[in-house]
Amino acid sequence: MTEPRVTQLYDIHRQIAQMTVFAGFKMPLLYKGIIPEHLAVRNNVGLFDISHMGRVIVTGKDSENFLNYIITNDVSKIPPNKALYSVMCNENGGIIDDFVVYRMEEHKFLIVFNASNREKDYNWLLKHSKGFSVNINEVSDEVAMFAVQGPKAEKTLQEISTEDLSKIQRFACYTTRLTDVDVLVSRTGYTGEDGFEVFIWNAPLTNPEKAVKVWNAILKVGKPYGIEPCGLGARDTLRLEAGLCLYGNDIDETTTPLEARLSFVVKFYKEKFIGKEKLLNQKNEGVKRKRVGVKMMDPGIPRPGFEIYSDNNELIGKLTSGTFSPLLKCGIGMGYVKTSEAKTGNIVKIKIRKRLAKAEIVSFPFYNPERYGWKRK
Repeated sequence: MTEPRVTQLYDIHRQIAQMTVFAGFKMPLLYKGIIPEHLAVRNNVGLFDISHMGRVIVTGKDSENFLNYIITNDVSKIPPNKALYSVMCNENGGIIDDFVVYRMEEHKFLIVFNASNREKDYNWLLKHSKGFSVNINEVSDEVAMFAVQGPKAEKTLQEISTEDLSKIQRFACYTTRLTDVDVLVSRTGYTGEDGFEVFIWNAPLTNPEKAVKVWNAILKVGKPYGIEPCGLGARDTLRLEAGLCLYGNDIDETTTPLEARLSFVVKFYKEKFIGKEKLLNQKNEGVKRKRVGVKMMDPGIPRPGFEIYSDNNELIGKLTSGTFSPLLKCGIGMGYVKTSEAKTGNIVKIKIRKRLAKAEIVSFPFYNPERYGWKRK
């Protein structure tokens, strides 16, 4: 059995966090607790170590054409210092992974993958790079990565940033210095909130001092803003409240972006990309199932794998994610149901153990976006 891998901050985490193994990495599950960490992000600011994620740099004169063949979205639409969310599909339209692509220079792109797909994605890129003039450099273990998320994320990071972070728009990225360390800061995240993801260059596992310095500095300046270090537990409840997919649960190679309500990242006007033909057929024929959010009306916490029934007790689908929402104080989940049953406001039933508990199909995010999340007023 392979020993789990660690991030640059493992020695810090193991002293103060409850640890778990996720995607082959020893990671913090929680520090103070999932609920206080979750609410810190919704109301103030939270700090996550996400160094376990995969990072690949693609360069070369064909880098744009190559990426547009590999992914469903259109990287030609983003200038340097901008990013976009996308998926890449197999030939059947199934999702290989979802990720963010950053255009750092005209012919230089950074791709950030899910931790569970690091090797798979890298090998997929290599396999399909034949015929393109590109270089694919796997840099995951050389770069530390943190997420600073919440309505007070900007104020927190500004305390130690040499650049004016208010100028960084959503899905934009800029180079700055945090506590005298060169970093790339992007206005992205996986919580639904405003915030940033911070890339610390030249911070390998064998020399983690830069990563440790930036982590400690962020926690120090964030104290007046109510910052909390956050683990994977809060990361999961936050992303679910925001209606964001978790690869391996809500999307995988048996799921298409059209079924997953991710059609906004599929640009059919592009001449060619892997999976286009199958996805075009599905678009024309209509999807048989759709991803939906369910909010419990009866007591009970929905969990992955629980069956979803119509109001007249017909089996119509299955949950792929589910939890107790710390913000809404009720059970929420997402899953796939027959397209005919996927209407917002539809009443369904979730099979929790031996009983059928009433729930409502709701739109994403689960919370009021005028009060919470990056769109808040």
